[in-house]
Amino acid sequence: MEKLEEYYCYNGTQTVWSHYSSTLNCNMKFAIYIPEQATQTRLPVLYWLSGLTCTEQNFITKSGFQRYASENNIIVVAPDTSPRGENVPDNDSYDLGQGAGFYVNASQKPWNVNYHMYDYILEELPKLVENNFPVTDKKSISGHSMGGHGALVLALRNPDIYTSVSAFAPIVSPSQVEWGKKAFSHYLGQDEKNWELYDSVKLILNGYKADNIFIDQGLADSFYKTQLHTYLLEDACNSKQVPITIRYHNNYDHSYYFISTFIEDHIRYHAEKLRE
Repeated sequence: MEKLEEYYCYNGTQTVWSHYSSTLNCNMKFAIYIPEQATQTRLPVLYWLSGLTCTEQNFITKSGFQRYASENNIIVVAPDTSPRGENVPDNDSYDLGQGAGFYVNASQKPWNVNYHMYDYILEELPKLVENNFPVTDKKSISGHSMGGHGALVLALRNPDIYTSVSAFAPIVSPSQVEWGKKAFSHYLGQDEKNWELYDSVKLILNGYKADNIFIDQGLADSFYKTQLHTYLLEDACNSKQVPITIRYHNNYDHSYYFISTFIEDHIRYHAEKLRE
């Protein structure tokens, strides 16, 4: 690993690292915030997954989460959203290719050589973090938009690994909206049955569960009615008796102004679950 950035923030350190990923077959970056308390004891980890067009930078520079991570003694890891590099397949569209990994394991050429973000987040990145930083084996996951989709899918499919899950304005059913249909048809092929393992609504309807799901959704979000369809997740959870808390907020949009307003609640939520 190579350290690219380091800043002192709320008595902790915010760093950015580069490493070669054998899962993605390219160099990757991730950010990690480590509170001061970690100099005395190992701490649990919250993994944050960002949305379309984002890198590891968006969350660490715009959300203001570091203050609350420091207060609650929780380490936060924010990876990039996709494989990157000159030899990594890409597309001119913002919603496909680099910056739009959708946290799936691609099966279709040319994407299947590099686009295995699901395995990277689930397996390779946690091993790297656990081998190099003062963390415990307890972890939770959260994210925004495409990253909210990734967080929900990973938590539902791996309830023994993630203690808790939350999301801001997640794409709850990618197979039913244009963002997801475009990405999934390229990454996973035309057989929509193969899409179900990466669709949180389909997963819940097929019997997958989480102890509790916590979501914030802005009602002034321009993507709410076209790409997010939060109500589909609410209906699925209610039909399968999966505990869920969804807070709808007037006037808030899809931006990091929204995330920064409510990130304290999410950090405290995960910290409490991780202490149980």
